[in-house]
Amino acid sequence: MSSDFEAYEQDFGTLTADITNKVGRIPKLGGEEKTQLVLNVDKQLEEVRELLEQMDLEVREIPAQSRAMYNSRLRSYKQEMEKLEKDFKRSRIAYSDEVRHELLGEDGNSSESQRAHLLDNTEKLERSSRRLEAGYQIAVETEQVGQEILANLNSDREKIQRARERLRETDANLGKSSRILTGMLRRIIQNRILVFILGAILLLTIVLAIYFNLRSH
Repeated sequence: MSSDFEAYEQDFGTLTADITNKVGRIPKLGGEEKTQLVLNVDKQLEEVRELLEQMDLEVREIPAQSRAMYNSRLRSYKQEMEKLEKDFKRSRIAYSDEVRHELLGEDGNSSESQRAHLLDNTEKLERSSRRLEAGYQIAVETEQVGQEILANLNSDREKIQRARERLRETDANLGKSSRILTGMLRRIIQNRILVFILGAILLLTIVLAIYFNLRSH
């Protein structure tokens, strides 16, 4: 597991070194060339963020006795990432001395406060953008959870309906069985009454036969 972390470290070192070099070149460029380099650095910074996320996941899988050391290394990489992002923000609105002199002449130095103000506004805008993106992600996750809950409720509703149908079928079968048992009981009672009547008639016949037989003697 730690070998994967070290592989991510190597990729991190390679990327950040390249980004640092490009960030130093950005203020010296202008026009389309600067725009393309800014886009390239922005893409590489996103790759570094993904690397840090992977490193964070790897650290969580490392045994507890070794985790503290890797956590410390990861924190230092995150701090380095924060510094890179700040340097990148400054470089995007910075000019080399030569370019600033050509654009602003003697007023170049007086523009420092305006540049600092612009940088501050840029950082605020990006923080707001990140908050909006985080809010959107939360909304998407909430929607997914809601869809899962609705799917589970629909599944539960179908199970309840099937249980009700089985209950109706069972109730109908019980009613039919009850009617059958009632009919059988009625026939048993009728048969017993009939046997009793026949027995009584037979007994009466025997008694009368004995009576008349004795009387004739």
